[in-house]
Amino acid sequence: MCDRAKRGKSCAMTQSILRKALLEARVPRYTSYPPATRFSQAVGADQHAAWLSTLPATEPISLYAHIPFCRRLCWFCACRTQGTSNAAPLTRFLQTLNAEMRLVETAIGRRQTVSALHLGGGTPTLMEAFQIKALSDAFRAHFDLSQDPEISVEIDPTELDETRLDELVDFGLNRASIGVQDFDPKVQEAIGRLQSAEITAEAVTGLRVRGVKSVNFDLLYGLPYQTPERLSATLAKVLDHKPDRLALYGYAHVPWVAKRQKLIPEEALPDPSARRELAELAQATLVAAGYVPIGIDHYALPKDSMARSAEAGTLRRNFQGYTTDTASALISMGPSAISRFEGGYSQNASATRDWTRAVETGLFATSRGFTLSREDIMVADAIERLMCDGRIDFARMAERHGLRAQALRDRAEAALADLPEIGTLSGDRLAINEMAYARLLAARLDPELESSDGRFSLAS
Repeated sequence: MCDRAKRGKSCAMTQSILRKALLEARVPRYTSYPPATRFSQAVGADQHAAWLSTLPATEPISLYAHIPFCRRLCWFCACRTQGTSNAAPLTRFLQTLNAEMRLVETAIGRRQTVSALHLGGGTPTLMEAFQIKALSDAFRAHFDLSQDPEISVEIDPTELDETRLDELVDFGLNRASIGVQDFDPKVQEAIGRLQSAEITAEAVTGLRVRGVKSVNFDLLYGLPYQTPERLSATLAKVLDHKPDRLALYGYAHVPWVAKRQKLIPEEALPDPSARRELAELAQATLVAAGYVPIGIDHYALPKDSMARSAEAGTLRRNFQGYTTDTASALISMGPSAISRFEGGYSQNASATRDWTRAVETGLFATSRGFTLSREDIMVADAIERLMCDGRIDFARMAERHGLRAQALRDRAEAALADLPEIGTLSGDRLAINEMAYARLLAARLDPELESSDGRFSLAS
């Protein structure tokens, strides 16, 4: 970092340029490389089936099911969701999801062992208890869950009762992810998500008395009307529950992608500088409370498996964010769901009707994807290590992939020449000074992203 005593105005100028770049850049979140914006229709159902057919029998897979239904459509959300006043539409949906599982099992040629299973959405807890039971039975019919996989579910405390909790635990739920965002009533009203601290506490208690050992909270900074005082009050209430992990995401205001975000008053959003201050306040609060920073937006208690994974250098990043799961293949089902294979990515049709129509006729609903070259795989690996560890060893990267990594190193060197305060490059080893710069630097390692792209969210 700058030595202010020696460099004076030059140091201040460098810091100002760096902060401006960090606050104003719009870059991908790099939950994949390449980002899903570069997927094309060149990958279809046949390629998806071919990738499934070549999965090694001895390696477990990770599963994800996207359940897009919500009783309330939160205005801040940019996920693929659709509204419903009740759980009735889920009956046909779950039948179709079962049919997709059958297609996957047939393409693989066996009931593949599963290391992790995640239910996301949408609102998975919108399902009635009997529907959760039906989904559990379907997974067990088509996949091998005998090795006690991590089973995680995104939970909306306003869509939860005793019977659904019981059924989720019978399913095998052992990691619950509770959406909070912010507890302040004014902020909640501005984002269309009313959820009291009391009903959230009831959900946490219900999970823990049933033996669910890992409870995670999801929070957002950069929301309308959010101030340091309001965020501090939310964090105090969250810390009362001592969650095992916290995800603290920067709100991505992209109304050109998610039209419902037009309901959010833009004039109430914190400016980029105030937004960064909120992130720094939250980090300082959580670190002081004993949490270990993980990657760019996660925190975990020191004994949590994610903290241990980060320390060991085995942390991974996929479409659900940071994960300890080391499966090389992520098989995703449901509308818009993205699967990851060693050879590339495949994504289902986004519209539920299109996904349903394909699966009910016995076809995979793959609508687009990306086939990875050997060079792509190395770039993806480098960006993942940067996003997870904050460092890259280009020599080891080249050795691991049997390719030259000089072009990657050159891009890193060019980035540091422009913004030297981001990090250091010593020989073949790159290290960033703060994880806040990770997305910014990852974008410079991306050979197809030459400049900040207005389609993406702010880098910080």
